Amino acid sequence: MAYDLLIRNGRVVDGSGSPAFRGDIGVRNGKIVEIGRLRGAATRTIDADGLVVAPGFIDNHCHYDAQVTWDPICSFSCYHGATTVIISNCSLALAPVRPGAEERLAEFLSYVEAIPMDVLRTVDVTWETIAEYMAALDRRLGVNVGNLIGHTAVRHYVMGNESQGRAASPTEIEAMCGIVREGITAGALGLSLSRQKGHYDPQGVQIPAIWAEENELFALADVLAELGTGVIQCGGGRVAEQQNRLMTRLAEATGRQVVYNALAPQIRQPEAYKEQMARIDEAVRAGIRANPLCTPAYNTLRFTMRNSQVFRGVPTWHPILIAPDDEKLRAYRDPEVRKKLHKEVVEWTIGTSGTASIPGNPRLGPKWYDSIWIDNAVLQKNKNLQGRSLTELAEIQGKGIIDAFLDLVVEENLDTVFLQGASNADSKIMAKILNYPNAIIGLSDGGAHVQYQSAYSYSTQLLGYWVRERGIMSLEHAVKRLTFDSASAFGIYDRGLLRPGLAGDITIFDPGTVNTLPEDKVHDFPAGSWRLRELAVGVCYTIVNGQVLTEEGRHTGALPGRVLRNTLYHESAIR
Repeated sequence: MAYDLLIRNGRVVDGSGSPAFRGDIGVRNGKIVEIGRLRGAATRTIDADGLVVAPGFIDNHCHYDAQVTWDPICSFSCYHGATTVIISNCSLALAPVRPGAEERLAEFLSYVEAIPMDVLRTVDVTWETIAEYMAALDRRLGVNVGNLIGHTAVRHYVMGNESQGRAASPTEIEAMCGIVREGITAGALGLSLSRQKGHYDPQGVQIPAIWAEENELFALADVLAELGTGVIQCGGGRVAEQQNRLMTRLAEATGRQVVYNALAPQIRQPEAYKEQMARIDEAVRAGIRANPLCTPAYNTLRFTMRNSQVFRGVPTWHPILIAPDDEKLRAYRDPEVRKKLHKEVVEWTIGTSGTASIPGNPRLGPKWYDSIWIDNAVLQKNKNLQGRSLTELAEIQGKGIIDAFLDLVVEENLDTVFLQGASNADSKIMAKILNYPNAIIGLSDGGAHVQYQSAYSYSTQLLGYWVRERGIMSLEHAVKRLTFDSASAFGIYDRGLLRPGLAGDITIFDPGTVNTLPEDKVHDFPAGSWRLRELAVGVCYTIVNGQVLTEEGRHTGALPGRVLRNTLYHESAIR
């Protein structure tokens, strides 16, 4: 047999968790056709001696909704082995959108996911419906893209500005159900919701999805049950599950897979993950599919006080965060403002108990200043403060926390770079979570928080640090966690395994060197904007639908990606 692509002599790790074996893989017309010791001719042959040949990784939680329109390879996920990305998570999407509402819809994505609005304004919106958005993407893709139906977008489309402020009427809920039905029929992989009360718009109002009552959530989710396809994703699902088992109830009522954010050890509540696991185990024993996502990445946030998400929800602080920069500086100089901030977040009068965090803002809790450090001081005279926590800064200067913090912020004109650690700091707990069979590894947030963090490197962190250096799981199991687990959860049944007949999505990497490289900054976004970049070492080839997309960390120029669609769509196409 002749092949378009023949991969020879590789260590085949097929995604099932089975032991690796030495073999060849033949690909033709975008699909795997043979696996074994192959002798046929090929248009291109890759010698994978000494390398692992695995299914393409699935980056299951991304926000490339806008970026994909100008960056069809969805960098930088593809450089870490991802051949598929899942977008429109946490209720946020760019369709459906009424003509004239494009900027308003983009504002929700911008403020929640920290994507500069100047960048989003460059997107040429040529669609209105979800089907039209999918068709627009399908014309030019490097990686495969699967999209969810964002509840915030749907609610705003139906209710306009009233989507923020009240419950929906039965007529409005039925209209929303109709849009979800149309989107699923067009092939969307599922529905995304949000219960994250810290998700605000630039004006300080919670995004539309947060205003929905439970009857609305269950009505939308029931459309997926009616059609017999689709996954339900939920931002902020951990707290909702903890409060009233909402994630479990949605999964039980619909029979659909529910995935939600997130299972992670919190610095302020290091034992809370145990209670969460117990609840998850209970649901699994009952045959209910409600599973959290988790990530191998150490969760740190880089920020300046020009655009910080850390202090959202604090009564005095929140209006300052959304004010123009000159007003921020004026407020931060004001002694009365400082007194109020001290009372609210140092004396911690806003919490309901000594260990409470602000509703919807799990990043902020008592003693928050112990886990925020100065990463980069602008002025030379302040360089000696780099690496110091805000607690240490206050002690060195003999000031209170707020005065020490804001004196530096004002002196450096809001440009001081800080780091906040929030979760995943305990490596022993992390080993348990990453091996926990009822959680799904992913949660990269690719395309979001572009100037603050770069968690899309989770796959190479798992393979390089946790597998090779720490040895917490086998290589075969790690590959399964990056491929088959997500493919199954999101209903992408033609990927996630190396099998004849399945798509030719393949990642080839060097198990001895694969890892994440240090971050740097690149000015490659529209409108002259910049972002953080974190590349990989040891990812030799990323192959999408049988074509080499990246080779040794460089895009080949190929654009073989497709919009991935659900089983209902494919069954309808066959009929």
